[in-house]
Amino acid sequence: MGTENDYRGFYGDTQLLYDSVLIELVSRLNIIRKYKVLNNERDPIENIKTRIKSPGSMIEKLKSRGITPMAENIPGNIMDAAGARVICTYIDDVYEVARILASQKDIKVIEVKDYIKEPKPSGYRSYHMIIEVPIYIGEECRRVCAEVQIRTLSMDFWASLEHQIRYKHDIPNQAIIASELRRCADEVASVEMNFLTIRDMIAEMKKEADNQ
Repeated sequence: MGTENDYRGFYGDTQLLYDSVLIELVSRLNIIRKYKVLNNERDPIENIKTRIKSPGSMIEKLKSRGITPMAENIPGNIMDAAGARVICTYIDDVYEVARILASQKDIKVIEVKDYIKEPKPSGYRSYHMIIEVPIYIGEECRRVCAEVQIRTLSMDFWASLEHQIRYKHDIPNQAIIASELRRCADEVASVEMNFLTIRDMIAEMKKEADNQ
């Protein structure tokens, strides 16, 4: 992982834009959490992580698109330089958080990839959004793109383990490992739906008890 000086050495003044859009996103997500709690609803978010793409990764991405790897070429060409990962408890929380973000009038949704309804061949599940957010730098308003990945605890658990297993080791018989990982992803998804059903059963039982 690069140091702060590495990032500033590459991104220069543009890093302020990415720092600012992440601050803005976290603020809006925390407001969603507080709003839900104040209205006697569950907090749908477990935690929020943010990142700015490392200089090395950004340079490779620019080169792969035939773009000179300079910070000033990122805006307008790369939309996921800044990213937030939102970890929710249940699948319906994922869609609720995404819905609220998309409904905010000053946020523009550029792209959505729903890997929950259509998982990747590996079994990866997550809800991805590219959004454009207004950021005020002094008296100037800049619209900055960022990626938001929204997933459940179990999806994040699977993705973290899958990354460790597949990308940190030179593994023979990759096809067998890929098949096992996909099987585990399907099992995790099934268990997750069972917990969702149990949660709804408990809520319904409590409602009936309260009405008696």
